[in-house]
Amino acid sequence: MDRLLRCAIALMLAAVSAGLMTPQARAGTDGGWVPLAPGVAYRELTVRTPHGEARVYAVRADLRQPGVRADLLFPGAVADRAPLTRLAGARGAVAAVNGDFFDISEEQHPGIEATGAPSGPAVFRGRPLKAAVPEAQRFGWRPPPGDDDRDVLGVGVDGVARTDRLELHGHVWTPYGSWPLGGLNQYALPVGSIGVFTSDWGARSRARAVCGSDESRADPCTTDTWEVTVRHDRVVSVSPTPGSGPIPEDSTVLLGREAGARALADLPLGTPVAVDYHLAATRPVPLVFALGAYPVLRGGHPLPQLDTVDVEPRSAVGLSHGGRVLTLLATDGREGTSTGLTVSELARVVGDLGCPDGVYFDGGASSTLVARDPATGDLTVRNHLDHGQERRIPNGIGIFAGPGPTSD
Repeated sequence: MDRLLRCAIALMLAAVSAGLMTPQARAGTDGGWVPLAPGVAYRELTVRTPHGEARVYAVRADLRQPGVRADLLFPGAVADRAPLTRLAGARGAVAAVNGDFFDISEEQHPGIEATGAPSGPAVFRGRPLKAAVPEAQRFGWRPPPGDDDRDVLGVGVDGVARTDRLELHGHVWTPYGSWPLGGLNQYALPVGSIGVFTSDWGARSRARAVCGSDESRADPCTTDTWEVTVRHDRVVSVSPTPGSGPIPEDSTVLLGREAGARALADLPLGTPVAVDYHLAATRPVPLVFALGAYPVLRGGHPLPQLDTVDVEPRSAVGLSHGGRVLTLLATDGREGTSTGLTVSELARVVGDLGCPDGVYFDGGASSTLVARDPATGDLTVRNHLDHGQERRIPNGIGIFAGPGPTSD
């Protein structure tokens, strides 16, 4: 008993010293922060709105605390999904929140399966996983003017969380000419472009990448396509249609549509091919991880033209103390008596929790926040889910407390 008491006191002192025990949500009516681990705390609160009371669940992580860190959670492939409890549990996370919007349905394209791949860019351990789909091909919420399909939230090599914008830069080099890359492991390619797919994509069919257009994701799929497999810098196979199945680590698949397809069709077997690419950021500090996120709050002010009508479950992350403290949150909204929030209301709640900057993640049935019970160690979903079921998601942010990095 004495040992348990000493541990509880140590956790409380660590939370107080990190500033995590001070309630800051003016809109909240419930208790303060409860420590989950040194530097990590949990809180539930109720927000009053004109349309009813919304229940909010939040985790605050002080990245200045030794051993506390954030990282990208994903199933190991870009085009794959898993419940957040499984993603967080497999990595030993203390808490986690769901991440980016993703390709969940393809009703407009009969015979084409949804890939489950996220819309925005993603970086894992400094390595680019994917680039952003064209703006019109993004699934789900449309951001206000000024936001961009390339916007991300990440943590740099300096340990500081920040928002940024990641743009794909890359080329295909051959003896017959060079062409810019229009995509990296993404479910939709710009019209007339060439996209590159690596082993990070997974086994899902690449057929969705040539559907839709730069104006509408509902536009039909093009049949003007060509796919080339490159291994050890040589073309080893060609196909007039997009393929599927795992891509070996020593291989790269180039998929072209329209003008991009015609360029690839001119490459016979054995052609030397070199491919280079990177995700260029607007800030000089390299990102250790990043995922698509949509700013709703900057400098303590909600962005203009945020939605004030649609009330849904929401997920968000707030940044404070110069990006050294993260606040993850999710709301109820489709189950029980708790209402959801509009995006405008979400931005204000993030601000009321002491965060001058904040981003919005996928909401609705995807909105999920999990946290470990400090007494039992069990990882549980804290918000009330749509129909009581966890939706499989492509990525999220995990919070870790303890020495050393984790592995997938």
